[in-house]
Amino acid sequence: MKEITVNSNPGEALLKKMGVANWPTWQKEVSTFPWEFVTTETSFILEGECVMTPADGGPSITFKAGDLVVFPLGYKGTWEVKKALKKSYRHSGGKLVKCFFNRLTIFSNFAKSIMK
Repeated sequence: MKEITVNSNPGEALLKKMGVANWPTWQKEVSTFPWEFVTTETSFILEGECVMTPADGGPSITFKAGDLVVFPLGYKGTWEVKKALKKSYRHSGGKLVKCFFNRLTIFSNFAKSIMK
């Protein structure tokens, strides 16, 4: 199984280049639940702390506020949200419909930001 990658110091220039400010957000309370990624998801963790344990028994990955995390397409594991999570995210590859609506939201957020 492909591994999650965590960049603990992505820098403002990279985040701006990636357009993170226009990505939609998702929040989750402290909880534990299984998940399978049907796209490659790139997330910027705004708040909280999580541990992701892969279903194949590999080592757990911890990520927290300020981290840029890439969850590869097909990754299966269990989320353990240790501190309430808020993340911005972008989908690529994988399930077409999920990627399409994610891109539509990003475009809408970008349009709103330039209309201000």
